[in-house]
Amino acid sequence: SDSLFMDVPILAMAGALTGERRYFGMAARHIAFMQKIVLRPDGLYRHQASTDAAWGRGNAFPALGLALTLSEFPKDHPDYPRLLASYRAHMTALARFQDENGMWRNVIDRPGAYSEYSATAMIATAMLRGVRNGWLDRKAYEPRVQAAWNSILTRTGADGRLVDVCESTGTRGLTDQDYLRRTAILGRDDRGGGMAMFFATE
Repeated sequence: SDSLFMDVPILAMAGALTGERRYFGMAARHIAFMQKIVLRPDGLYRHQASTDAAWGRGNAFPALGLALTLSEFPKDHPDYPRLLASYRAHMTALARFQDENGMWRNVIDRPGAYSEYSATAMIATAMLRGVRNGWLDRKAYEPRVQAAWNSILTRTGADGRLVDVCESTGTRGLTDQDYLRRTAILGRDDRGGGMAMFFATE
């Protein structure tokens, strides 16, 4: 369910490119549908309906997806206030769980879960875009972004090796313990590298 949030900015971009507002309505409905399934009462996202685990990338995709969507969404659209409120609520929830090292964990709200590279890059990108667009308070969030950037730099080798990128997960029948046991990759990884480049470009 996590990466389905990345369908939403595609719809918003289609609306921006064509001028057809129906795409924005489709994007807003898609977000509402996904939130009904995977948004937890505490503001974090479960990875799938069968578990409450707040997987790192399972929260990073909604964070980045909403930030990219808001970038294209018309401010006069009736769904814009709801999307902005959803984005801000998620950023507030995520901010509570950033570790002292600037990272977010493989399972966001589980102390002891390892610091995870790709989710950190994605969440920090979403926060930075929010700061730059005035959706988030600069004083509150810019230090968080900087701390994440410093941590990503220290976990990125000159040869492209990365430290602690979570492997992929399945989509059915996983328990909370299964998420905690996901392998932390040490080496090259397209997901981690791609999201770090996204962060660097932002």
